[in-house]
Amino acid sequence: MKRYILFDLDGTLADSMVGVTKAIQQGLHSQGIEVADYRDLRALVGPPSQEAYVHQYGMTAAQAKEAHRVQAAYYAQTGLFENEPYPGMETLLKNLRQAGRRLAVATSKPRVFAERIMEYFSWTDYFEVVMGSELDGRRQKKAEVIEEVLHRLGNPPTEQVVMIGDREYDVIGAHKLAMDCIGVLYGYGSREELERAGAELIVQNIAALERFLLGDDDQRRTDY
Repeated sequence: MKRYILFDLDGTLADSMVGVTKAIQQGLHSQGIEVADYRDLRALVGPPSQEAYVHQYGMTAAQAKEAHRVQAAYYAQTGLFENEPYPGMETLLKNLRQAGRRLAVATSKPRVFAERIMEYFSWTDYFEVVMGSELDGRRQKKAEVIEEVLHRLGNPPTEQVVMIGDREYDVIGAHKLAMDCIGVLYGYGSREELERAGAELIVQNIAALERFLLGDDDQRRTDY
């Protein structure tokens, strides 16, 4: 049984595409890069944005830092609330807590924003730990976020922990800490991406995710 369940935020707990992509659009604009339709930036939801600014848009580290500052300012004021939970997610969280599971959030999003989103959704009682990156640049890697979550949970045995996420970064981060990862297809990643990263299980929807998390671990390699 997986007693400790770590959730990614964007694309896993909530559909934040509009707010995040509009914020990235503003970050790119600050460096003279124009993207007319924010929806074209969907693939950038989830990964650390400063890395994307450098590797996909050729910015220097200083330019990426400034773009991220602009992005964060938009997100803090407006984008944070252009966001909604996936239908059925609150019921899943409630059922997991009632079943004695211990829940945490592990996101690449800045921790202060993740905490505000949990408050906005009235979800603070579901999660023992809400962890993300820091605005000063610390904990940019998903593995670093997960490691801090585990520390705050008392460093449980990793065989009792599972990461839930929609992108390869979630799988890679979990595997660096010897944890299983369940990939979800209702978010922003693809089956090919999650399979390539080596997700132990890939589920189509929240109902299938709940069947696994509250069901029989012997089926963990069955595709739901």
